[in-house]
Amino acid sequence: MPKKTDLRVVRTKKMIVAAFIKLVEKEGFDELTVQEIADEAMINRATFYAHFKDKQDLYNYVFTSALDSIKEVLSVDILTKNHTVILQNVVDMLTAFFTLAQENEGFFKTLIKGNNSAILKQSLMDLLSHQYAEIFDSLEIKQGQTLIPTSFIIAYMTSIFIGNLHWWLDNSSDFSPKHMAQLTVQLIANGHLTVLGIDVQ
Repeated sequence: MPKKTDLRVVRTKKMIVAAFIKLVEKEGFDELTVQEIADEAMINRATFYAHFKDKQDLYNYVFTSALDSIKEVLSVDILTKNHTVILQNVVDMLTAFFTLAQENEGFFKTLIKGNNSAILKQSLMDLLSHQYAEIFDSLEIKQGQTLIPTSFIIAYMTSIFIGNLHWWLDNSSDFSPKHMAQLTVQLIANGHLTVLGIDVQ
C-alpha cells in the first residue's frame, strides 16, 4: 500500500517554506541563517534539519516547486491545427503565470535578481524548449530565405518575458496579471511574431 502522507510533515514544510520566502524578501538569501528560518517558522533547528539539509536545499525545493507550477501553466496548447498561434490562449497562459508570480511575490522577486535571474531564465528556456520546440520547428520561421534557429526564438522570447516580469515586480506596478499578459502579447504579436512570419489568430 502507498505510504500515507503525514499531515504534520506537510504543515511543517509549508511553515518552513513560508518563513523562508518572507525572510528572503526581507533580508536576502546570502545573510539568512537556518536559525532565523526556524525562529520565523516557530520550530527548532532539529525540526528544520529533519526536512532540509541546509538553506540551499530549502531554496532548491522551493525553486523546483515554482518550476513545476510554471511548467503546468505552460502546458496550454497555443496553436490551431494549421499552426496558427492562438493569441487568447497565450494571454490565458501568461495571465496564469503572472498570477502565480503575484501570489508568490516574495519568492519571485528573489528569482529575478542577480544570479537567480540567470538561473530562472535558463530554466524557462529549458521548459519552453521541451514544451514548444517541436511547435516552433514545425512553423519553419524564416527571415528571407534564412531559417531562424528555434533556440534563438526561445531565447529571445524568454528575455522579453523575464524583462517584463522584472519590471512588474520591481516597480510594484498596479497592473493586474491579465493586464500584463495582454500588454506582453500585444507587444509581441504586433511586432515580433509578425516580423518572424508567424500567423496569429
